[in-house]
Amino acid sequence: MYNSDAPVVSVLEAAPSARVSFIRNTYAHLAGAILAFIGLEYVILSTPLAEAIARTFLGGQYSWAIVLIAFMGISWVANWWASNMASPALQYLGLSLFVVAEVIIFVPLLYIANAFHPGVIQQAAIVTLALFAGLTATVFITRKDFSFLGPILAIGGFVALALIFLSIFIGFNLGILFVGVMIVFASGCILYDTSKIMHHYHTDQHVAASLSLFASVALLFWYILRLFMRFND
Repeated sequence: MYNSDAPVVSVLEAAPSARVSFIRNTYAHLAGAILAFIGLEYVILSTPLAEAIARTFLGGQYSWAIVLIAFMGISWVANWWASNMASPALQYLGLSLFVVAEVIIFVPLLYIANAFHPGVIQQAAIVTLALFAGLTATVFITRKDFSFLGPILAIGGFVALALIFLSIFIGFNLGILFVGVMIVFASGCILYDTSKIMHHYHTDQHVAASLSLFASVALLFWYILRLFMRFND
């Protein structure tokens, strides 16, 4: 049972058993989020709702920009809730909200991939999980603190968002080079998030940690899938 009077302990300061429990809980919640994402996407893609969402999101020149702005707002709220250590219920609500938001924003891409590039979703998923496993193992084996990536990723994220919005409003194609750079960026996010799990989170922040990791894995999957779709054209 959650005890609001319990002392806040970082992963590095915690006893080995508490550290192992935190890591186990984080990856269990990550697995749950991924399975929920897969299940919800399967249900939506099996119905006419998928085409309706894809047409709505991609129907106008600025539709996708509105979707991205809404997604960023929802993501901020979800992260804020998931980081609320005073309310475990709010933490889970934040994680659930973020998973649903990712499910919805992925629908157009998955719908197009499923309709015009059969097999690439499974291929991209396998590569994403393999790369995630390799990056995770790198952090756990080396025990290196990748917190130095924080400012670099923050600046890179702002630049990427600026380019994405410029491409929407001006109407130019970002190209395969941008996709490749974003795969590297997402890989850096996974290194950074995994390092935070080992060094900087508090032991009762497993929900927030799993949300952060899920966001990075989803970003990696998004751009690996886009890369595979380009090669499959």
